[in-house]
Amino acid sequence: MKNKKYFFGWENIRWFITEIGKQYSNSKSYFSKKRVESGIAFGVGQLGMIFFLIKKYETLTMSDVLMWAAVEFAIAGYIVNQIQKEKKEEEEIVE
Repeated sequence: MKNKKYFFGWENIRWFITEIGKQYSNSKSYFSKKRVESGIAFGVGQLGMIFFLIKKYETLTMSDVLMWAAVEFAIAGYIVNQIQKEKKEEEEIVE
């Protein structure tokens, strides 16, 4: 009997868990720790913003929404800038 290969099969799940574990060790990982953490932080921020907008929809003004979005995008931009700066520094070291 032939075994079917599934994307979410045990081998791929085990590989994913192993790579996540490698992020927090000295081993080289497929995923970038900073990118994963900043992605999670951005996702939590988005969910918080959506929840806040749903709950306060009737009383929000446009300036409230703009202030919230400005802070959120400033933080996201800062994180991306820091990641890119570190990548550039690593590339200069390698050369």
